[in-house]
Amino acid sequence: MSTGLCGSDLHYYKHYRNGDILVREPLALGHESAGTVSKVGPQVSTLNVGDKVALEVGLPCERCDRCLEGRYNICKELRFRSSGKSFPHFQGTLQDRINHPAAWCHKLPTELSLDVGALLEPFGVALHAYRRSLMPPKAQVLVFGAGAVGLLCAAVAVLKGADRVVIADIDAGRLDFATQNGFAHASYLVPLKRGQEIDEALAIAKETAAEVGELGQEKEFDVVFECTGVPSCVQAGIYACRAGGRLMLVGMGHPVQTIPLAAAALREVDIVGVFRYANTYPESIALVQAALKTPGAPDISKLVTHRFKGLAKAVDAFEMAGKTKDADGQLVLKVVIDNELSS
Repeated sequence: MSTGLCGSDLHYYKHYRNGDILVREPLALGHESAGTVSKVGPQVSTLNVGDKVALEVGLPCERCDRCLEGRYNICKELRFRSSGKSFPHFQGTLQDRINHPAAWCHKLPTELSLDVGALLEPFGVALHAYRRSLMPPKAQVLVFGAGAVGLLCAAVAVLKGADRVVIADIDAGRLDFATQNGFAHASYLVPLKRGQEIDEALAIAKETAAEVGELGQEKEFDVVFECTGVPSCVQAGIYACRAGGRLMLVGMGHPVQTIPLAAAALREVDIVGVFRYANTYPESIALVQAALKTPGAPDISKLVTHRFKGLAKAVDAFEMAGKTKDADGQLVLKVVIDNELSS
C-alpha cells in the first residue's frame, strides 16, 4: 500500500476531530491509497493477484436517488475510509492489508506507480471540481491555494486546455513549484493583510482581485477554484470572477463566512460547492497517463516530496505532513507512507 496524508488525516491525528466530526472509537487513518492485489474472491473476474490498483474508498448505498443519478459522493449513507462521520467508523488504509470491494478498485497501467495511484484520490477532487465548473474552452482560470488539491486543480485546468492558469498562495516556494513544473502559467503571492471590519476586509479582497487580475489576459477569470476555505480568498474569488463566471468552493474552511453576495448576484457569478468526487477514476487515470507522454505537461508524481517506509514511520510521516518545509528547507507538499508488503 502507498497512502498519501491529507489535511483531514492531520486534523484527526492532532485533534481527534475534523471540523464537527468527532472520532468515537479507534480509527485507522488514510484514504489516498493504491496497492497491489494479494488475493481475490471467487467471483472477481476483473482483477488478478499482482495487479496494481487505486482504491476509491467511499462506498455509497447504490440505492438512493443521488446514487442512481450518479452523484454517489453525496449519498447520505456513504461510508468513507478514515472518516469519523459514519459509526462504526470505516477504517482507513494505514494497515498492513485491507479487504476492499473489487468494484471500487481501479486497475493501474504499468507505467503509473503506486504513489501516483494514491494521488488519483485528490486528483479526482480536482477533476470533479473541473466538471462542475463547466470551464469553457481557452479559459482564464484562477486557483487560490497551492497545496496539493490547489495544484491538482491547476493541473487539471492546464490539461483540459485553459489558456491561462494563475495560482495564488501565501507561500512563495509553492508558487515557484507550480510555475516551474507546468502546473500554472503565472503566480500571485497573496499579501498577509486582513481587515478588522467587514468594509476593510472587502476592500482588501477587491484589491487582491484587481492585482491578481493583472496576471490574466482578460483581467477577470472564467473560473476561480477556491481551495483554501479562507474567507478573504472566497471574497476575492467572487470579485475576481468575470460576469457569468463560476467560483468553485473546493476548500473546506470556516463554516460561516461573510461574503459579498450582491457582487455575485448582480453579475450572475455562480457559487458552486464541490464535495469529493464521483465517477472520476477512469478519466483521471487516462489524463495522468496522457500527461506523461506530453512534453511540458504537469507531472503529478512531483507532488510527492517526502516518503516514509512502513507503518513504524507513521508518526514521523504525520509530523512531516504538518510542515511546509523540512529541516533542510525543502518544500513539503505530499507525504506518502509506503507500506508495500510481500505477498
